[in-house]
Amino acid sequence: MARATWRERIDAAREQRVASARVRVRRTVTQRDGARCVVDGRSLLNFCGNDYLGLSQHFAVVGALQDAASREGAGGVASHLVCGHHAIHDALERELADWLGAPRALLFGSGYLANLAVIQALLGDEDVCVQDRLNHASLIDAARLAGCRLRRYPHADAEGAIRQLRGMPEGMAMIATDGVFSMDGDVAPLRELALVARVQKALLYVDDAHGIGVAGPDGRGTVAAAKLGTNDVPLQLATLGKALGGYGAAVVGDADLIGHLAETARSYIYTTALPPAQAAATLAAVKLARNEHWRRNKLEELTGRFRERSQRLGLDLLDSQTPIQPVMCGDDDRALAMAQSLEQAGYWVAAIRPPTVPEGRARLRVTLSALHGAGDVDGLVDAIAYARDRANIGRTGLPERGLALVR
Repeated sequence: MARATWRERIDAAREQRVASARVRVRRTVTQRDGARCVVDGRSLLNFCGNDYLGLSQHFAVVGALQDAASREGAGGVASHLVCGHHAIHDALERELADWLGAPRALLFGSGYLANLAVIQALLGDEDVCVQDRLNHASLIDAARLAGCRLRRYPHADAEGAIRQLRGMPEGMAMIATDGVFSMDGDVAPLRELALVARVQKALLYVDDAHGIGVAGPDGRGTVAAAKLGTNDVPLQLATLGKALGGYGAAVVGDADLIGHLAETARSYIYTTALPPAQAAATLAAVKLARNEHWRRNKLEELTGRFRERSQRLGLDLLDSQTPIQPVMCGDDDRALAMAQSLEQAGYWVAAIRPPTVPEGRARLRVTLSALHGAGDVDGLVDAIAYARDRANIGRTGLPERGLALVR
């Protein structure tokens, strides 16, 4: 049998993506101004980013970035364990640990790297990692690369998690879950999972990328919202590039576990530290997120407004009370058609298709920000309803306004 060439492999993969309407297109943003951005020469109202608190362009955050860059330069210079660990990194780690009520924090270049670090530094061939079926890809990849047994339970099913743990051989066990699920917007049953972890002597690890800054008292995330602490959740991921508006991530938790990661995690040891200027910007953002409660209050109001108006117009929503509000479309073509219609109306909303979500579960992933206003939300919902109707007429020749979309 002839060996396949790389050209044949990628051409075949491309043809398959085209046939199934799953081609990904990178868009170029040339300007951002609050919730608006210029894309391909058009000004669009952005409803697909993760700048939940509207901090990415805040004058204090940008000012801290500029001031630190003028003093410390543009780069991280080296890994943290060589000569890249700066006093600003240290200050940010202490601020994050204090905010989230944990003994210690450790900075990483991204949430993806942080998840690789946690699972690979703690689990090996004889161990098991039990995960929610809708976890972020980085958690799944981390378990596969660690070489441990990967077991997945039905979404948000704590009893499913305990079934996966029972009967497993000796070795360390970890339960890993998103705090807020990035595509569905719902929250993991953390209290139930903490009980399972305690009974099964497993470590509970929560990737709270979309919860930090948004959920819980003072924006401390889903772990705090569930009234859990480090004894229940020894390690928790906080990303710095979503509600905090910057870039990077931190793992917070038990001091001994964090120390172990700092000395053994490959994705921490063998990579350049975050630029000190970026750390300074995030430090400013954390202080704003901790103290400016009106941002979370506004998000809550906008979320309620979006859901109430959407339900009145018959849009098919998932049960999410977070700023992530999926509108179900069913098949890929319908999702793409609706996203295109929204863009024509001046709204940028991403059409999410498999493999990011399960087959038959394509959707518009609407994300809300404190930068949006009530009128922005009202206009978006009306535009989605219109896009839904256009897509239905295109498929059936008959309008179906007010009917739920097929899941």
